[in-house]
Amino acid sequence: MLESAGLAVQLVSASQAKNLKGRPKTDRLDAMWLARLTQQGMLRPSFVPPAAIRRVRDFTRARTDLVAGRTRCLQRLEKLLEDAMIKVTAVASDGLKAKSVAAMVAALAAGERDPRKLADLARGPLRGKREALAAALDGMFDSHHGVIAGMLLDQAAFLDQRIADMENQAIAALAQVPESWGTDATGETGPGCGTSPGSPVLAAHRLAEIPGISVWLALVIIAEIGLTMAAFPTPAHLVSWLGLCRSAAQSGTRAGRGKPKKGNSYARAAAGQAAIGAARTATFLGERYSRIARRRGKPIAQAAVARSIMIIAWHLLNDPAARYHDLGPDFYASRVNRDKKIRNHIRGLHALGVTVAITGDEQAAQTHRPHRP
Repeated sequence: MLESAGLAVQLVSASQAKNLKGRPKTDRLDAMWLARLTQQGMLRPSFVPPAAIRRVRDFTRARTDLVAGRTRCLQRLEKLLEDAMIKVTAVASDGLKAKSVAAMVAALAAGERDPRKLADLARGPLRGKREALAAALDGMFDSHHGVIAGMLLDQAAFLDQRIADMENQAIAALAQVPESWGTDATGETGPGCGTSPGSPVLAAHRLAEIPGISVWLALVIIAEIGLTMAAFPTPAHLVSWLGLCRSAAQSGTRAGRGKPKKGNSYARAAAGQAAIGAARTATFLGERYSRIARRRGKPIAQAAVARSIMIIAWHLLNDPAARYHDLGPDFYASRVNRDKKIRNHIRGLHALGVTVAITGDEQAAQTHRPHRP
């Protein structure tokens, strides 16, 4: 309502506007204190996306809540099967999400108890595991288990339909934002433009070119950070707002390790999911994940790659004409200092008890050494 009235509204964290201890507290004094802090520029406004982006964000966050509800429903169903001595999820790697497993549980709820007939419902790779499935389906599934399992299956199917509805609504809401449209080669712009070869594509599709990011994850990221990077002057501001870096902890000559920031949990979760997907690819980000995971572990590698993905996303959104170009998995290795490589290899050989004497052709090494300006 205040925005529609033409007022410049700022959303400020209450921790920044806290009154001084010992001062009297009334509504009038609080208003005067807030006005004084605002006049001195001591209040930092929080990031609030435009109304059109907020509509998209409502749909994406509603879908996230529905997915969490479906996960809880499937977990309750798995616990019910465990109570009935049905170990089918130990055989199927996808668990209850697999269509074959869902069909077996539905048959159990309908009254079928023969493990062989239930195992014959397997499809795809699970057909080769019918013997193991038959043994896993031979339990103590009773009629009251069937009533509860049928209810949970219906609830999961209902949530799947609602999740699909939220996805369609989010896509339709983003298509109404002009900044997300593409441009054809003829210069025509609109929701359906930007699909011809050589023309700028939709913003979500440009982000989806980053390894690990699907079109839906790109839409979630856009719904949280917006389509313009005016609120984030540099990529460092964006990753700090997301909580993908630690807070500063420096005093004098001492530089400590700061605490992790909280940040925006929705966008950070999407970036983390994209980092896991990029780790399985033979790309620059995939090699970066493997290199860091070997030294510092998978959680730190995931956070580092998620940070790199959001930095790339900042550049793509800051420049609508920019497109992602992968540097290749050998980008880092080709730029490592030659002497550092030699020292690392010698150190490894010394650890094995081997004495090394370098007698290589220095002239040949100088010839093949890459030129550095």
